[in-house]
Amino acid sequence: MRLSEVATLYRPVGPGQLQCIIASGWSQFPERKARQRFFYPMLHESFAKSVAEDWNVRNSGVGYVTRFKLKREFLEPHPIYMVGGPEHREYRIEASLLAQLNSNIVGKIEVIAVYGERLFSDEQILLAK
Repeated sequence: MRLSEVATLYRPVGPGQLQCIIASGWSQFPERKARQRFFYPMLHESFAKSVAEDWNVRNSGVGYVTRFKLKREFLEPHPIYMVGGPEHREYRIEASLLAQLNSNIVGKIEVIAVYGERLFSDEQILLAK
């Protein structure tokens, strides 16, 4: 697959979500909860880092930033939303499409940053891959 055929996206996650990602072999994001209508992959690493640091740490004590590649073909029908400054851009993927999104991930989901009190060591994260 050519680089131009995939988009690099980012997603902040908490410890429970990371456990599900690890259990999937680093290939899938977990299903959304009933009240969560959308999955929000972000276009900029800085946006994902700020959400992980501000929201995930406050809610669970730790926030992980993931990076993944997704086929552009899947993304084409979905608009990009700006929810703040120029780097605050995201997709809103309906929760019912998450399995389809997961099947369009190219390669593995990676952890690229950790904020707060680590529940997994860097070694545990690397060994799980």
